[in-house]
Amino acid sequence: MIFVTIGTQEPFDRLIKAVDEIAATIQEEEVIAQTSESAYVVQHMKTVAFLSPVEFNKLFDEARLIVSHAGMGTVISALTKQKPILVMPRRASLGEHRNDHQMASAKKLHELNFIHVAYDEEELKEKILALIEAGDPQPLHHLGEWASDELIQSLQKFVHP
Repeated sequence: MIFVTIGTQEPFDRLIKAVDEIAATIQEEEVIAQTSESAYVVQHMKTVAFLSPVEFNKLFDEARLIVSHAGMGTVISALTKQKPILVMPRRASLGEHRNDHQMASAKKLHELNFIHVAYDEEELKEKILALIEAGDPQPLHHLGEWASDELIQSLQKFVHP
């Protein structure tokens, strides 16, 4: 199952429309999207406007691929839960956010090879197909639930020189 989430800065119709179009071509793969109050009328995937935290976590945990905006909450959840994630950043120029911090975050995380990134709808479609056709998508990176010992020691030295 592919789980699509748009985060709390809603809506994100460009992402939902692109995934809906690809969902039409991959009927063997269930696609569930958290859409909020999307103006786009979905035709090829299951949608839920709002999810409780328990319902959200259940879908997130069951998914074999997460498709999302480039919000750090979703990205960190995927990295700590060892879920492969493909993000498409919101763009300020399209009125999807106040600024382009999602683009900057996505570019840096992509450079680090932590996450899969699509910068537009066509690339999103290509990458979804490539990930599911390759078999079982794997996460590119894993974050532990806690800070590394090195970071903790560095902070301790900074606070208590």
